[in-house]
Amino acid sequence: MAMDHVFIRQEMVEARQPPRGTDGPIAWLRRSLFASPSDALLTILGLLFLLWAIPPIYNFLIGHAVMPGGTVEECRAEGAGACWAYIYARFNFFIYGFYPIDQYWRPNIVFIMGAALIIPLLIPSAPFKRINALLFFVVFPVVTFYLLNGGVFGMRHVPTEQWGGLLVTLIISLVGIICSIPIGILLALGRQSKLPIIKTLSVMFIELWRAVPLITVLFMASIMLPLFMPTGTTVDKLLRALVGVTLFSSAYLAETVRGGLQALPRGQYEAGASLGLGYWKRTYFIILPQALKHVIPGIVNNFIALFKDTSLVSIVGIFDLLNTVQSASSDINWSSPTQAVTGYVFAAAVFWIFCFAMSRYSLWMERRLDTGHKR
Repeated sequence: MAMDHVFIRQEMVEARQPPRGTDGPIAWLRRSLFASPSDALLTILGLLFLLWAIPPIYNFLIGHAVMPGGTVEECRAEGAGACWAYIYARFNFFIYGFYPIDQYWRPNIVFIMGAALIIPLLIPSAPFKRINALLFFVVFPVVTFYLLNGGVFGMRHVPTEQWGGLLVTLIISLVGIICSIPIGILLALGRQSKLPIIKTLSVMFIELWRAVPLITVLFMASIMLPLFMPTGTTVDKLLRALVGVTLFSSAYLAETVRGGLQALPRGQYEAGASLGLGYWKRTYFIILPQALKHVIPGIVNNFIALFKDTSLVSIVGIFDLLNTVQSASSDINWSSPTQAVTGYVFAAAVFWIFCFAMSRYSLWMERRLDTGHKR
């Protein structure tokens, strides 16, 4: 039926205020915290817990704390909070361990070089990405080894037994993360291989390392491995720990990557094959980018777990950050009721900063690569 009358508005309707109770802080409180009786009860219990917990925590960390520049007598006073003066006095020990004081410039150069190379590498829009990656993954490890170890260009030799603190923690975590990525990807591809020998070896490797805890791996690398070596042959303790941590992390990373590979539809493999691409080109250009994008949270979880697990190397006598904090707590010059607690709070804060930074970066990268499925 044809339309006889057509209505066209001649004047625009003025904007009206949103209905009361749907906008503003009161509406947010009602919607987010007091939407139901159970929500209101949980909100009240949470507020009561915060009122109970925050004041003593604040007094310990800030209110009654002895700030840098204070004395040990102030830390020993009754009711004193965290002894940040002790952290300030032993800060170099927590960062460098037993590294010679007059050689601190060498780890400092390593820190500066590492930061200068890794920051642009993490920024997708930064130029010269290939050169940057080449410098960070190839040149930087070699320069770091000779700088820290010495023995060349007139630099004094510093054995790895004197390395320690945050320096060792970063070395173990970075080496473990960087080396476990290619090994884990190859193991994941090997586990899906159609060649029985490659598949069997990959499965055996992954299941073997996943079946034992990291502590056992470190004990095997530190104590059992020298028993199988020829007489007179010694392998550096830190190198043994690095190899054990890397292989252990590779097995877990391989399973994470395998999950990403299995998440891809079969059509992606067939599309690559229809283009005439070989196995490696198809895997490198089509399969792996999509698979890795799917499992970014899992990969970062592995990295965060690896960073925290570096503290386990203390059981084989390596002075990482946590072990230096523990050993410094026996310093009688700073003996006080809160000395050990302050040290552990400092170590926890350092671990939290690095782990939280990795978590935030992974979320940012996940959102940036989220081109196919918007949330």
